[in-house]
Amino acid sequence: MSVENKVRIDKYLWSIRIFKTRSQASEACEKGRVRLHGDAVKASRAVNLNDEYEVKTDSRKWVIKVSGIIDKRVAYSEAIKNYIDLTPAEELEKMKFLTSSFHTGKRLSKIGRPTKRDRRDIDDFLND
Repeated sequence: MSVENKVRIDKYLWSIRIFKTRSQASEACEKGRVRLHGDAVKASRAVNLNDEYEVKTDSRKWVIKVSGIIDKRVAYSEAIKNYIDLTPAEELEKMKFLTSSFHTGKRLSKIGRPTKRDRRDIDDFLND
């Protein structure tokens, strides 16, 4: 942690693993997706204890309260000790629904390209 105990909000959000990269955290601040008391904050804003931030990521909306200040990326088990998740229950329920219906990109079984056997059957059918 720095000597002055001041950490930028983009660096803090990256270190507690809300965003995968610091540039994503900075971009979210620029686009107004990080708010303190309803006002958008700049990436350079210093984080203070007990601040409550609303953060919108691609996957969900977070409401976090700062309980500890860190400036280095640490293990997830350590990172979650530095904030309190105050996200409303209905927001979490919405997220659960979306993740269950989200298409992962994997091909469903028995759908898609034909197997070698299917291809032979098709060829036999068309050639006869």
